[in-house]
Amino acid sequence: MRFVRYATDGNPVWGVAIDNNVYSLADAPFDDLTYENLATPGYREKVRQILGTNMLSAEPRNEIQELAPVPNPGKIACVGLNYHDHAEEQDEDIPEKPMLFTKSPTSVTNPDGAIIYPDGIDKLDYEVELAIVVGRTAKNVDAADAAEYIAGYTIVNDVSARDAQFEDGQFFRGKSYDTFSPMGPELVTDDGIDPNSLDVELRVNGVVKQTSNTEEFIFNVYEVIAYLSKVMTLRPGDVIPTGTPGGVGIFRDPPELLEPGDDVEAVVEDIGTLRNTVVTE
Repeated sequence: MRFVRYATDGNPVWGVAIDNNVYSLADAPFDDLTYENLATPGYREKVRQILGTNMLSAEPRNEIQELAPVPNPGKIACVGLNYHDHAEEQDEDIPEKPMLFTKSPTSVTNPDGAIIYPDGIDKLDYEVELAIVVGRTAKNVDAADAAEYIAGYTIVNDVSARDAQFEDGQFFRGKSYDTFSPMGPELVTDDGIDPNSLDVELRVNGVVKQTSNTEEFIFNVYEVIAYLSKVMTLRPGDVIPTGTPGGVGIFRDPPELLEPGDDVEAVVEDIGTLRNTVVTE
């Protein structure tokens, strides 16, 4: 199922997207949606059943203000260098285990929100990523069981200030400026898609810059959950961007980086298109 978090009368609510409408779960006669509920088959079945009635009010999708599905993640635990084609464009060896880094949770921004180009930064880049949203507390989980711990999937654009990243010799500052994690537009449950076989694409001003498929993953979604859960406890609402494919701006010849005024579209098959515009600070 395809869940959307959106604003109505200034308040955030959850709904289910079907075709061009969103059906409000605020009208549902059962528990409010949580990430733990989304990881529970029984809760998802309740939602399916009520969608078969006329109890839920509907709004046209193009009339709602979509919000990030996880506005305040406990942590954003990222996987770097997780596509074969991205490793190739950097002339890097294929890693033997996932390479991890983090982004500040305060970097999250909404679909159609601004990506703010910070003062003092000269090399702003894009990275389309399929992102996992954790639904249950996970520690020492086997890959074969990992699907049970996933609330769903969304899109994150891992915006990166490359000059800060290279100057520091590590990722945290360059990837953690406010608005550097646009997220959305939907949260799609694990029973609705095959996360390891999805087309991904990123466009700047309508021009395709990245295009690949998650079949290019070095470590698939379930392997990532298993590895991370052996390093740290994963909790409901944690977000795990799973890496980006080749075609990022900094490794193009010559580099093709973001500028104020650029329209950026991060696309993942079956999840939608995450649109944002770059603006000056």
